[in-house]
Amino acid sequence: MSRLHRLYLCTALACSALLATAAHADRTVTDQLGRQVTLPDHVNRVVVLQHQTLNLLVQLNAQDDIVGVLSSWQKQLGPQFARFMPKITTLPMPGDLTQANIESLLALHPQVVFVANYAPTEMIQQIQNAGIPVVAISLREDAASEKNKMNPTMANEEQAYNDGLKQGIRLIGDVVERPKEAEALIDYTFSVRANANAPVANIPEDKKVRVYMANPDLNTYGSGKYTGLMMEHAGALNVAAATVKGARQVSLEQVLQWNPQVIFVQDRYPQVLKAIESDPQWQAIDAVKNHRVWLMPEYAKAWGYPMPEAMAIGELWMAKKLYPERYKNVDVDALAQDYYQHFYRVSWKSNAQ
Repeated sequence: MSRLHRLYLCTALACSALLATAAHADRTVTDQLGRQVTLPDHVNRVVVLQHQTLNLLVQLNAQDDIVGVLSSWQKQLGPQFARFMPKITTLPMPGDLTQANIESLLALHPQVVFVANYAPTEMIQQIQNAGIPVVAISLREDAASEKNKMNPTMANEEQAYNDGLKQGIRLIGDVVERPKEAEALIDYTFSVRANANAPVANIPEDKKVRVYMANPDLNTYGSGKYTGLMMEHAGALNVAAATVKGARQVSLEQVLQWNPQVIFVQDRYPQVLKAIESDPQWQAIDAVKNHRVWLMPEYAKAWGYPMPEAMAIGELWMAKKLYPERYKNVDVDALAQDYYQHFYRVSWKSNAQ
């Protein structure tokens, strides 16, 4: 073999080796705890131990990549979520928001596990020690000292949630190789939201409807939660904002003192609405007396963390419910149908009052 042929052969072999290496190359992402996480170049087996991320993966059309989910998905998302992802009812559940079963995880051979930013440090470390990359999602842009908290202190809630949602969607889209879908979801959400918020943007504070968010066991959302921003964008005043930080249980005496004009109940907690309407202790509250205790539709996800559909159409639904005269020509159901067809690839049917 001539020297030229040997050189050519070596070069060809080197190129083949480089191509083989590139095909299996790792990549690095930064999660919302600020951690550098190394992932395989191609990811198609994920376990999701946070319901917000599970919801977003379906909207990014990545549900076929999911091989395991959190055990409380029905409680967190509602049993009807299965219509977006029929196979979820048969998927393994190797953990939940704050714990994981390592043996069950390993049996699924996941390439990445998504967790909440407030998942215990030892849980994240345990999964990593098993050789599985962990990506934490908060859907907030927090100061370094607040990144792992469920109820953080934020200098600017609006900016923290707006920027954090965009970052979170892009991060999830990057992990599962859906960057175009991620940008489409972000663009739709924020452009539609701006139009929806405009009619109630300038209501004076003393003219805003006083609203209370009723969760199970007298829990509610105060300041520092997306729900408060949702109310603000809908022209409402969250009665709990001044005295409650984050998500917390309050007393019935406190709710009576606040005397909200409207009570909202999340779609996933219909039993709360029935309890309020039937309990004699609630009857003195203005909202109950005037039959203004309303079950929110599925898309108005007042979870304390933002979801695109809550921003795009949930805030609009709330605003029209509170100030119908300002939205006479707006068909919220039609917008919901458009959203669900576009991002969930199913028809939407209202289940709100």
